[in-house]
Amino acid sequence: MLLRARFELKSEAQIRAMRASGLIVSNILDDLCDRARPGVTTRELDERAREMIAAAGAVSSFLGYGEHFGVPPFPAVTCISVNDRIVHGIPDDVPLAAGDIASIDFGVEKDGWHGDSARTVLVGQVSERARALSEATREALWTGIATLKVGRRIGDVGHAISESLKKSGGNFSVVRQFVGHGIGSQMHMDPDVPNFGRPGKGPRIEAGMCLAIEPIISAGSPVGVTLDDEWTVVTRDHSLAAHWEHTVAITKQGLWVLTAADGGEAELRARGVPFAPV
Repeated sequence: MLLRARFELKSEAQIRAMRASGLIVSNILDDLCDRARPGVTTRELDERAREMIAAAGAVSSFLGYGEHFGVPPFPAVTCISVNDRIVHGIPDDVPLAAGDIASIDFGVEKDGWHGDSARTVLVGQVSERARALSEATREALWTGIATLKVGRRIGDVGHAISESLKKSGGNFSVVRQFVGHGIGSQMHMDPDVPNFGRPGKGPRIEAGMCLAIEPIISAGSPVGVTLDDEWTVVTRDHSLAAHWEHTVAITKQGLWVLTAADGGEAELRARGVPFAPV
C-alpha cells in the first residue's frame, strides 16, 4: 500500500480484499431492499442487517461512528432516510408506507477493509416525481463512475454528475453539503469527491485509488437541516431526496465496482468503459 499526496493507493491484493467487503455490502443491500415494503419498519431492516453482518463475519462501518467527532455515536448499522430525509436517518419503529422512498446507506469492514454503498428503494406505488428523482440520481452515479480514469481529475467526476442531473430534465438539485470520498482501511478518507465541480480541477486520479461515488439529490431545495438527534438531515423545504452510492477501484486497466454484484460490468460496458477486475 502506497501513501502519495495523502491518498491511500491499494495493491491488487488489497483491492481484492475490498471486493470481499463490497460483496457483503451488496448481498445485504439486496436483502434489505427486497424487505423494504409497506408495513415494515426501518428498525426491522436494521435488525436484519445486524444479523447478516454477524453471519458474514464482518463489522459495521456505521455503528458507533462519530464518537470522536463531537456528535453522539451513530446507534445503528444502517442509515435509512425516508422521503425528505437526505442522509443519516436513524432507523425507528415507523412503518414504511406505499409511496415512500427510502435511501438505505450501508457499509461493513472485513479483514481491515471497508465497503460502502447506498440505494434508494421505491416502496409500493410511488409518484412519477419520486421515480424520476431516484432514476436521475442512479444515472448520475453511473455517469460519475464512468468518468473515473487514471490521469483525470476529481473535478471531472463532479462535473459529470451535475451535468447528468441537468440532462434528466427534472429540475433536481445536488445537495452540496455531502460528498463522496476515498475509502479503504478507513471508511472515510481523502480525497473528497463532490457531486459538482470544474473539469480539469482537483486532485488527479491515480491507479490504486478506491473511491465512494455518491450523488445525493433533492427534488427541491439543495439545503439540508440537521434534526435534534444530531444525525438526521432533512431537506429545508421537505422535498424528497435520493441517494445512490458505490465503492469503485481504479486501475491502469479500468474500473471494478466493488459493491456491485457483477462488479459493474453491465453498466460499464454499456458506457464503453473498461471493466477491469483484478
